[in-house]
Amino acid sequence: MDTRSNEFDTATASLAADGWCVLHDLMSPAQTLALTNECVAMHDAQQLTPARVGADRDRTLLRGDSTHWFEPDALSTPQQAFADRIDALRIELSRSLMLGLVDSESHYAVYQPGAGYARHLDQLRSNDARVVSAVFYLNDAWQEAEGGALRLHLADHSHRDIYPHAGTLLLFLSAQFEHEVLPATRNRMSVACWMRQRAIVTTC
Repeated sequence: MDTRSNEFDTATASLAADGWCVLHDLMSPAQTLALTNECVAMHDAQQLTPARVGADRDRTLLRGDSTHWFEPDALSTPQQAFADRIDALRIELSRSLMLGLVDSESHYAVYQPGAGYARHLDQLRSNDARVVSAVFYLNDAWQEAEGGALRLHLADHSHRDIYPHAGTLLLFLSAQFEHEVLPATRNRMSVACWMRQRAIVTTC
């Protein structure tokens, strides 16, 4: 039996019903560790840069992470393994839910202690390309007392806190859920990813 197909079935059903879900074991522990080690090494070598927001990639005080975008034509071995798994998931979600997903974009994100990201939507006002947001966490032995949850705001005005345990994948519809990153007491690492459709760009 293909357990990964079952995982994709769960994601498809949950996104259709609720618009969000949490999956485990998208990547093997060894693949997750390889991403973690690469992210740590790049951060230590100051190869991550302060994040920007919006179509114009503006600097802002609303978010405090540093990022490194994956280059599709120059992926490292750990990045390629992640890209392959996300691509398989993207294809299945697109086929089952008729989302028209054509590609994805990803970056490492590191929040240092005390940094967060204010409540926001992932889909840009002038560009509807982002359809499904995915966050894959890289933090070994994370304790909830260390903070760092992604707080997902639901339509009934409640929220869900997803803690950044290594190997956890959070999926949600980009245009539907406002969310925020709460500060942590140690470095918080992830791969942020967006599965995209062909954009219809609007101007004011």
